[in-house]
Amino acid sequence: MALFLNEDEVSRLLSMREALDAVRGAFRALAAGRAANSPRARVRAGGAMLNVMPAAIEGGGEGTGGAGDGPAGGYLGLKSYSIARSGARFLLLLYGTDGTLRAVMEADRLGQIRTGAASGVATEFMARPESRVVAVMGSGWQARSQLAAVAAVRPINIARVFSRGEEGRRAFARDMERSLGIEVIPSASAEEAVRGADVVITITTSRAPVVEGRWLEEGVHVNAAGSNYAHRRELDGAAVARAAFIAVDSIADARIESGDLLLAIEEGRLSWDRVHEFADVVSGACRPRTAPADITLFKSNGIALEDVAAAAHVYEKALREGVGRELAFGDPR
Repeated sequence: MALFLNEDEVSRLLSMREALDAVRGAFRALAAGRAANSPRARVRAGGAMLNVMPAAIEGGGEGTGGAGDGPAGGYLGLKSYSIARSGARFLLLLYGTDGTLRAVMEADRLGQIRTGAASGVATEFMARPESRVVAVMGSGWQARSQLAAVAAVRPINIARVFSRGEEGRRAFARDMERSLGIEVIPSASAEEAVRGADVVITITTSRAPVVEGRWLEEGVHVNAAGSNYAHRRELDGAAVARAAFIAVDSIADARIESGDLLLAIEEGRLSWDRVHEFADVVSGACRPRTAPADITLFKSNGIALEDVAAAAHVYEKALREGVGRELAFGDPR
């Protein structure tokens, strides 16, 4: 039988710290050849689009709550989500390496947390240790986990937020200040938020750049996490060109859907030989920062391996705590 977990249960079972451990371990497993990830596939019909993301990770890590090289058990997983005018719906299927269906879980909250965690792990490995000031472009639901993750890995004491809606950024500032215990300031413009920041996060739905390269201070680390479409970008070409080191969660995915990089390449500001796999950063195979003044960039498209690693943690913890409901299907015939 498979275990079913709803959004509330997934949220209770996955803290940001646990998600950081799961994502870090997943990239270590990928670097060691113990994990596999396939690019997102998209199909459309009528007014809806279905996105499908498969990945696998072998067992042998420290398991739930650890910071090792993956979950205790081995898993294959598939996240699918539909997008239509009526909204988005997320579902994840988790299989054991024996082929049995282990869990079915709603995956909207899981995706939010793991997207933030990916930026958090990138900040851990790529940002200057003394980073204290964060600029957040965007004030939506995803922006909250982005800031929470960065604040979990660096001694952040000030965050500045900008988004198109004044009330949205004011509400974000109130909520995140109360949640994280740091000063969160609504900014009147994107430039005002970015100037002087140690870490810059972009997590918007914008089609056009929201951050310009001329605003970036020396030594800043940028997490560009909002766009995973080839025709959209959050960074202008100058911002990409100024980066001394660029990492992506998957080059295979980035070549398909990373507009921030693809459009910079079209402009002649970037070539693929300057782009590194983030797994190589986590494993220590490459060094992202060689001088304090270096600007570093993590382009996050959001990959299936992050979802599967987070889901494996949720499943193993649910078993220990007796959470969820068994479904009368999933056993092989």
